[in-house]
Amino acid sequence: QVQLVESGGGLVQAGGSLRLSCAASGRTFSNYAMGWFRQAPGKEREFVAAISWSGLSTSYADSVKGRFTISRDNAKNSLFLQMSSLKPEDTAVYSCAADRSRTVVHSKEDNYDYWGQGTQVTVSS
Repeated sequence: QVQLVESGGGLVQAGGSLRLSCAASGRTFSNYAMGWFRQAPGKEREFVAAISWSGLSTSYADSVKGRFTISRDNAKNSLFLQMSSLKPEDTAVYSCAADRSRTVVHSKEDNYDYWGQGTQVTVSS
């Protein structure tokens, strides 16, 4: 089993930046592809970005492409999401997730096996 804990959320003005982190423990972090998802109030959870175990393959939702960057540090069992040019519509609880497929980056949450509790990101206009 993998335990995931997110951090780095907070309140930021539109146009600002935040960097989210996801600390993993338990099984070998590099055995998993990883993803970020978000859920806004009253909405379904949606895919944000995903990265393969090596970091060589990434995928982004169209709504964040060019503004967000996903990365990982396997030596530190950590996943990151650098968010720039934030918009009020980016406000949501952001969660990281682990996928045993390792090399394939999935956008559907059904492919993910382990989830963190999430961290709140609020973007004010």
